[in-house]
Amino acid sequence: MKHLARGVFWVAAMMVAGAGVVEAQQKTLDTVKARGQLVCGVNVGLAGFSAADDKGVWSGLDVAYCKAIAAAVLGDAGKVRYVATTTKERFTALQSRELDVLARNTTWTLQRDSQQGLAFVGVNYYDGQGFIVKKSAGVKTGKELSGATVCVQTGTTTELNLADFFRSNNLQYKTLVFDKADEALKAYQADRCDSYTTDASGLYSVRLQMAKPDEHMVLPDVISKEPLGPVVRQDDFQWFTIVKWVHFALINAEEAGVTQANVDQMLTSTVPDIKRLLGKEGDFGKGIGLDNEWAYRMIKQVGNYAEVFERNVGAGSRIKIDRGLNKLWSKGGIQYAPPIR
Repeated sequence: MKHLARGVFWVAAMMVAGAGVVEAQQKTLDTVKARGQLVCGVNVGLAGFSAADDKGVWSGLDVAYCKAIAAAVLGDAGKVRYVATTTKERFTALQSRELDVLARNTTWTLQRDSQQGLAFVGVNYYDGQGFIVKKSAGVKTGKELSGATVCVQTGTTTELNLADFFRSNNLQYKTLVFDKADEALKAYQADRCDSYTTDASGLYSVRLQMAKPDEHMVLPDVISKEPLGPVVRQDDFQWFTIVKWVHFALINAEEAGVTQANVDQMLTSTVPDIKRLLGKEGDFGKGIGLDNEWAYRMIKQVGNYAEVFERNVGAGSRIKIDRGLNKLWSKGGIQYAPPIR
């Protein structure tokens, strides 16, 4: 009887624990719905990714992801409160539940994905660290920076990548380290260092903000892998799944040729992949706690991945970054999404 009692107690305990897990998994979705607004952490200001204009209107590739999540979950891409986060405070803000999601040009690494209670949902921009220099310096590659002084922001993966690059190439260098990216950039512009280093996407962005952009150039070297993407907390698997499939749906929409302009016409498509994507076949929203029109709404209000990319950082933007690795897998890139089925 003692063994039976222990067994019953164990089962009861596991049921209580399981109920707690389910409650934790549903908490973020329930909180967002009850609030009627998504709280999305973004960069304090990085053109093309997340920046506010003089009227406080936010735009950028990461901002578009915030909007897509809001459209999928709340039905309205406008129901977002943007929280500008610095490099230092971004993870703490997410861990302390000040944010529902962090969509802020953040590199996916093992340490961040394991030791900080965070979970990356995917890669919305494949990037790599680079260098910007003044054209007058006559430098053509990073390997010609031996003996240079490099401005860098502390508290990021950038410092380690910089050290690895110079060490592996047996080059000497000095650093000027700053807490904030804008401080490092100002020091570079004031000729306190020979080069400024960060993700290449950021270099193209800040170059446009300089007084004389044509006097600066981004070197061709890519010295690291910087997979950037949205981040959520590890304690909520349902929310992780929702944000992950928002990302995948944007990519699948591009692959299927479903755009912001034609999504209503596509509702009558007979192509199975499109019917499932737009909620006309199957019951695929139920599994993640949403209705079946969640992907239709976000495409209608935000567009597909190609539209988000080109509008904010690609050919249709001031930055005009080539898609490169961010092209679909079928077009020479590595953007690839599991199917909705």
